[in-house]
Amino acid sequence: MKLEVVSEIKNTGIMAIVRVKTKERAKEIAQACLDGGVNVLEISYTLPNAGEIIELLKEEFKETMVIGAGTVLDSETARLAIMSGAQFIIAPNFKKEVAFICNRYQIPYAPGCTTMTEMIEALEYGASYVKVFPVASHFGPSFIKTIKTPIPHMPLLSSGGVNIDNAEEWFNTGVECLGVGSLLTKGSYEEIKKNAASLVLSRDNIRKKD
Repeated sequence: MKLEVVSEIKNTGIMAIVRVKTKERAKEIAQACLDGGVNVLEISYTLPNAGEIIELLKEEFKETMVIGAGTVLDSETARLAIMSGAQFIIAPNFKKEVAFICNRYQIPYAPGCTTMTEMIEALEYGASYVKVFPVASHFGPSFIKTIKTPIPHMPLLSSGGVNIDNAEEWFNTGVECLGVGSLLTKGSYEEIKKNAASLVLSRDNIRKKD
């Protein structure tokens, strides 16, 4: 299952970062993303109902979506998220104890790292992806290329700085997945669906060249 989730994240290449207060809005966002071609959602634990949202979406969409937990700062939260059905764990920081929990349950872990030392250490502790955060939004796509040049096999999930106009530039860096917030969570169903479809088109345009 772990390998399947890791593969699906890479295949989709786009992850919606969701912070939502109501179950109804969570379902609307998820459906719009799915209809636009994005089937990977990160439910942020910045809100206390994250576990409930994960359970709801897993029940509602079953195998059609990959649902994970974000902003997981400690092992206690990681286990709660996994027990709620989270298929992957993402954090703004790297913590060994969270890596241990994820490895125990065979759940992909993507910790936030800034330096090359942090990134390599995260891989040594079994991270499936390294989340380039918070520097990705500050330095832009060129930072991904800087990492990929000496370590081309580094599996990167970039978070921040993505918009419709620069999405192809981001995908062209070789990044495995782009975390996207407001484009895929704000506005109406139709707006979110349209944005998701535009991001998917950008992804496909770059992948066709490869």
